Amino acid sequence: METHLTKLLGCRYPVIQTAMGWVADAGLVSATCKAGGFGFLAGAVMTPEEVEQGILQIKSATDQPFGVNFHMYTPGAGEIIDICIRHQVRAVSYSRSPDAASVAKLKAAGIVCIPTVGALKHAVKAVALGADAVVVQGGEGGGHTGKVASTILLPQVVAALDVPVVAAGGFKDGRGLVAALALGAAGIAMGTRFLLTQESPVPLTTKQYYLSTATEQIIVSTKLDGIPQRMIQNQYLKTLEGKSTFGMLLLAIKNGLAFSQLTGGSLFSMLRSAWAMKGSSDLSLGQTMMAANAPMMIQHSMVDGHADQGIMPSGQIAGAIDDLPSVENLMGSIIRESGEVITKLAKVNSENLELD
Repeated sequence: METHLTKLLGCRYPVIQTAMGWVADAGLVSATCKAGGFGFLAGAVMTPEEVEQGILQIKSATDQPFGVNFHMYTPGAGEIIDICIRHQVRAVSYSRSPDAASVAKLKAAGIVCIPTVGALKHAVKAVALGADAVVVQGGEGGGHTGKVASTILLPQVVAALDVPVVAAGGFKDGRGLVAALALGAAGIAMGTRFLLTQESPVPLTTKQYYLSTATEQIIVSTKLDGIPQRMIQNQYLKTLEGKSTFGMLLLAIKNGLAFSQLTGGSLFSMLRSAWAMKGSSDLSLGQTMMAANAPMMIQHSMVDGHADQGIMPSGQIAGAIDDLPSVENLMGSIIRESGEVITKLAKVNSENLELD
């Protein structure tokens, strides 16, 4: 299945595995790439040294192309860019606060830049800054998300841009892939679906919590950092909803210090990153400071396995998933089903032409 996306990234199928923090490790990325998709390593929650180690692990497991995700406003961003260039990864992804100079440096080294956006204006800005393609996430998507549904947002972005557009938010199978292609996308990007696979490093207790969650329990909240995030409404989130803004800010400072130490930073670098992020976005300084809450709170559920003691980012699609396949079987079923759907549509179209 060849599209503009497969040509750009060098993968067999137009399916991207997104860079979920604490989830998209070298094992999951390797499995995705071996199965014909394109995986992104979650470098945003890693030190530069860990990013390089992850890249080397992936390269030792597969010769297929892959990518790295990171935040351009963090202290270690420059070093991660140099690492990606040195190891010639195929692509990098990023979201908030892209830096034009960093994008230019990556592109000059032949690395594909493919950010994730949640609004039409952000997609246009990303391409103006040099993006080679964009992943556009509808409001159904997990984690930080926009307000517009994929079926409405995707055609708008496709019409406005002259680069490949990848659909994210609400996809899990071959039917979704065909639907996205019909709306003008060059492929799909999935997070929650890859989280719920055998190769995902998330503890089984947490995976089972996802599988037992009804769609209606997957809500959007601004409590964590003032920005809409789609998460499972577990007991921990309910507790956070009762905290005051000042209480959340204090918690953010604590989590920010912990995250900075985890990624090799300091209090000064954390404050500098928050200020840089504020300067290139519409967020207040308080919101950018509170952005430190998410990584540490997510760690409790995604790494420690305490599903009810941490934040659980999730796309609404989790409510429609009831299995934990291997990545190979998942990819096989997506491509097989997409072929079946296209064949059925062609048959229906042929029958309609005969009736006419």
